[in-house]
Amino acid sequence: MTKFPNQVHPFHRAERRSPMEIGVYLEGNRQAPGAESTFTENVSERGARVVSSRRWEPNDRLTLVSRSGEFRSSARVAYCQPMQGDGFAVGVEFLEPRGRWVVQNAR
Repeated sequence: MTKFPNQVHPFHRAERRSPMEIGVYLEGNRQAPGAESTFTENVSERGARVVSSRRWEPNDRLTLVSRSGEFRSSARVAYCQPMQGDGFAVGVEFLEPRGRWVVQNAR
């Protein structure tokens, strides 16, 4: 479920993202330490758009772990946008993926 369906991103994506709700944990927020249990709105091989109750700054580093435990990665915050109501839409780029993510490279 996308909160801003007509929103234009200020940068070009190199790959398509698939709408998919995946349960994840986010860690690494400086203002609110601890793990946050949340979900993705869309995913790609190299990143995701995640809903967060916390504000993140561009280029912040975080750790994203799937709730199933099959995937873990350090990540870089590409953007953080307020959503209608509460929360933020956070674009993350995976830096050191380990394990099985929901979208795999077709090599």
